Amino acid sequence: MLTLAPDIDVLVRFGRALADPIRCRILLALREAPAYPADLADALGVSRTRLSNHLACLRDCGLVVTVPDGRRTRYELADERLGHALDDLRTAVIAVEADKSCTDAAEKGCC
Repeated sequence: MLTLAPDIDVLVRFGRALADPIRCRILLALREAPAYPADLADALGVSRTRLSNHLACLRDCGLVVTVPDGRRTRYELADERLGHALDDLRTAVIAVEADKSCTDAAEKGCC
């Protein structure tokens, strides 16, 4: 029985989440500690509406979950291993030239 589809699906969801700088910043903030949307919006300097859209994307990707807290809702990473994965990705050495970008960036949404 093949198990490639779930593995690929996980990578695609993670990639979609990391494709936007605001979502990256949200994930890095939640790596530090769970947070409320209003606090995240203030900390990241984005509107609450914009933040809400990005949180919805991260929820749909399965990377963050909501935790009811009285009348408020707190967000946190869906799995603590995501924090470790973010650390690994953040500290990975990638081979890029400072004056180069992906040749297909505009066409394929790369880099």
